[in-house]
Amino acid sequence: MCLSVLFAFGIVTKSFAQINIPPEKPKLIVQIVVSQMRYDYIQRYSDKFGDDGFMQLVNGGSFCRNARYNYLLTQSLPGIATISTGTYPSVHGIVSNKWYSIVNGSEVYALDDQSISTVGGSYYNGKYSPKNLITSTIGDEMRLIDSHSKVIGVSLEPASAIISSGHNANAAYWLDVERGTWISNSYYIESLPAWVDSLNAKAFGSVYLDRDWSLLNDVSSYFEADTSIVKAPEAKKRISQKLANLVKGIVKPRKLQRDFSPLLESPFGITYTKDMAIEAIIGESLGKDEHTDLLSITFTPTRLIGEKYGPHSIEMEDTYLRLDRDLAHLIRLLNNEIGKQNYLLILTSDQGVASSPDHLEKSKIPGGYFEPRHAVMLLSSFLNITYGTGLWVLGYNEKQIYLNRRLIEDSNLSLRDFQDKVAQFMLQFTGVANAVTSYTLQSSNFTSGIFQKFQNSYNQRRSGDVIINLEPGWVERNGGVTSSNSPYNYDAHVPLIWYGWRTKRQQILSPVSMADIAPTISTLVGISWPSGASGTPIREIIEQ
Repeated sequence: MCLSVLFAFGIVTKSFAQINIPPEKPKLIVQIVVSQMRYDYIQRYSDKFGDDGFMQLVNGGSFCRNARYNYLLTQSLPGIATISTGTYPSVHGIVSNKWYSIVNGSEVYALDDQSISTVGGSYYNGKYSPKNLITSTIGDEMRLIDSHSKVIGVSLEPASAIISSGHNANAAYWLDVERGTWISNSYYIESLPAWVDSLNAKAFGSVYLDRDWSLLNDVSSYFEADTSIVKAPEAKKRISQKLANLVKGIVKPRKLQRDFSPLLESPFGITYTKDMAIEAIIGESLGKDEHTDLLSITFTPTRLIGEKYGPHSIEMEDTYLRLDRDLAHLIRLLNNEIGKQNYLLILTSDQGVASSPDHLEKSKIPGGYFEPRHAVMLLSSFLNITYGTGLWVLGYNEKQIYLNRRLIEDSNLSLRDFQDKVAQFMLQFTGVANAVTSYTLQSSNFTSGIFQKFQNSYNQRRSGDVIINLEPGWVERNGGVTSSNSPYNYDAHVPLIWYGWRTKRQQILSPVSMADIAPTISTLVGISWPSGASGTPIREIIEQ
């Protein structure tokens, strides 16, 4: 009798051990990008996070604490493209969220494609494609070697979903801001799958749009609010109207008919994205066979909330506390549906964000606002006086100045000298640290320092004629209280955590480039690197 029990117990134990042995390759790769998540957010909010969200990844995974973007213009779309392609904007071509065409001077949005039709939604909300992404992505390489692998991108914003999934993905899904439902386009699919139609029929978009955004906890527990005002007994009556509104729960998205865009800057937009990701896992049976699948999830409301209120705001803190809960829900689903030993989760960010100059001023730290419109107006006046009246500047976008090359050529002027004149003029503005011409970036080879980061951001066909960089602490005034788009640590240093399949608990302090992510995944899965990849596999992840 005892021998029989022991024998049976041995069989069960052996079977259980076999079940928990990680497969040769992960069955599912889940790539989570929290847009504009600074590196210090995890440490700052760690005491307020639960044990099963961010802290589960930190305490149970491999945390790269020294991961950075090694280029100048740290914007959202260049960041996502760098993660998915393993190279810099100079190679993958997404130099900015938008740029000006050198050929005709028109403004080009990185993902616009008027030849594409919307699937399942409003006419104008689906005209996007990855045609401007020059290189392949990690998802493309997975599908090239195994057509049975599924690659899906999910984000409220179409550009994030498309760039993170790539040219050859099975599908990319984003929010139709007119209907509050999830849509795709003809580049990927002919019609929405039944599971997407089923989710849309539940009208969660309207449910989340109608929710009030009130604080999760008592206002006194939020150190990201103006603590000196909130906690000082003699000043409690002077809590700002913004905080009072949040406490009462009356800060809510605008409810305009057929306008779901407020979800883009609401924590409930994060929850809605998480819901869609879970439906994709279940509806597409991701991670259920031997073919490695890839699900890319980009949480974009964190970026818009950060730019609107700043990284040291009560709104930002409350958003991350809510995101922690959504992340915990997603991890539980993955553990139950796929098994921790079968999926590899990578969490990171597309960029950081600067502290608002107003916040820095309170601590007597240098900083300020650069006024791009004012600067371009003065530059245009200067050029009119110097060279005669004309439209010498085609446009300005995110620290890039695009000149009217046709007019310069027709005026028999040297483009190089003209660029130098513009660069010297821009250096006269307070807050401008560097101004570099395209000629300099094309004719020189910088191997380190700030000018190497200029070069890594520069693409000869798409970048501006003159690119500027601001002093640390300075940001462009663009309608929000702050922004990113600099090479400094607050913009370039982001979290990078690996969790799940064959991942051990460790802290990795050696320098990691964000271009290393795709080569690392490629090496782990045993596929070719993306076509333009210039990063290198992270040794500590590969050898664990």
